[in-house]
Amino acid sequence: MAARSMSKGSNLPVDARAVRAELTWAAGAGVPDIDGSALLLTGSGRVRDDGDFVFYNQPRHTSGAVTHLGKRSAAGAATDTVEVDLSRLEPAVERVVLCASSDGGTFGQVQGLVLRLLDAGTGAEIARFDMVAGTETAFIGGELYRRQGKWKFRAVGQGYASGLAGLATDFGITVDDAPPAAADSTTTAAGPSAAPGATTPPAASAVPPAAPATPPRSPVAPTVSAPASPAPVPPAVPPSVPPSAPRLTKGEERLPVDMRKRLSLRKEQVAVSLRKHGAAGVTARVVLVLDASGSMSFLYSKGVVADVVERMAAVAAQLDDDGEMQAWTFASHPARLPDLLLGELPEWLRLHVRVGEMSLFRRGRKRGLDPSQVDMREVGIQNEEQKVIAEVRSFVRNSPSAAPTLVLFFSDGGVYRNAEIERELREAVEEPIFWQFVGLGRSNYGVLERFDTLPGRRVDNVGFFAVDDIGTVPDPELYDRLLSEFPQWITAAGRAGILRS
Repeated sequence: MAARSMSKGSNLPVDARAVRAELTWAAGAGVPDIDGSALLLTGSGRVRDDGDFVFYNQPRHTSGAVTHLGKRSAAGAATDTVEVDLSRLEPAVERVVLCASSDGGTFGQVQGLVLRLLDAGTGAEIARFDMVAGTETAFIGGELYRRQGKWKFRAVGQGYASGLAGLATDFGITVDDAPPAAADSTTTAAGPSAAPGATTPPAASAVPPAAPATPPRSPVAPTVSAPASPAPVPPAVPPSVPPSAPRLTKGEERLPVDMRKRLSLRKEQVAVSLRKHGAAGVTARVVLVLDASGSMSFLYSKGVVADVVERMAAVAAQLDDDGEMQAWTFASHPARLPDLLLGELPEWLRLHVRVGEMSLFRRGRKRGLDPSQVDMREVGIQNEEQKVIAEVRSFVRNSPSAAPTLVLFFSDGGVYRNAEIERELREAVEEPIFWQFVGLGRSNYGVLERFDTLPGRRVDNVGFFAVDDIGTVPDPELYDRLLSEFPQWITAAGRAGILRS
């Protein structure tokens, strides 16, 4: 395709499988810093969640389809680039809006502002859009959009005086502590009148939605069934209580009556599952890890995650001598939560079961938080499983225990750091930790669902299964699946000398 110089509002077909949107400007003294970004929009003209905003602090979309490649400078010109793999965009994504923001001035102070669309495979220029701006501090340069199953590019050239925060909020992004917005957030860049069909974002909601109306979709992978239960094997850790007895845990008496009854029944189910798998009376330190990424918003808002925590409290109450459970939350970054003490379960659920947040403008700790709460803006919204795995490993090394550690790791997928995750879990083979991953819904779990078949490990230290709707899985079935591989690992790790005798 021959390169084409475009005017505001014009469009052209895009035949390339992947493209690069290069924003170029003349760098120099007094010129604001410019940053490129992209918004992935559905047919409603809004993002599904904050994960659909790709920018310098969140440079890769979980689907892998959109990546912020970053800046480069040469011979007085600066460039910031976003790459879009059109073939990998999810069906729900109908538009990719190509944006820019300025820091330290307005776009009127920027000379030679050009948006170039390139074929990512060949490097050939597909389109060129020379832009003129005034007092705007955020700008929509162009957009890629589907039309009858084909992709097209439109030159937009629309500015925002309210900056990146105003632009992002208009498309459904949650922005905390944003700078004061101008009274009129949207202005039109100088140039010809917009052609019919040019982008006009939807009016901003006074309060952006806390969670999408429907669960976000990730690339689909088949649900993995739990492996068949093996014949019972003798545990490496000797029993410390009668085989079928649920443990009595400190603090239970402080729980509300209905919660105490559920806990009692669930502890009995955990004891039965352990006995079925030849691990009656085994003790273990239990660590809970909760995915707080943006795609989990629906599960948090519907109480699914809180219910999962309550059900896992029964596992800790039965396996752990003191009934306590260490806990982490993670998205872009991990954060350790206060230990879950059984008698404080209702308050712990209220304070600490929270989804990650994204903030463009973070100035100190978020107001109104309890001193024990994590500022979820520090956690972010992307999937970086390897970071929390490394942090839990460090905790176990620095806080040795006579009992093995069972990690209960809940996530809705969107895994894309496969090599890093595999490296962490392979290195953890020699550590007294069993990692039980549970997938919440059908999604892309990457290396996690393949780990059972990966060679080169002395013992199998990873279990995985996924369920479509964990709330519909009865307690006996859930605990059987959670605890089916842990006893096998205890035996193998004991024989290998990984566990202390």
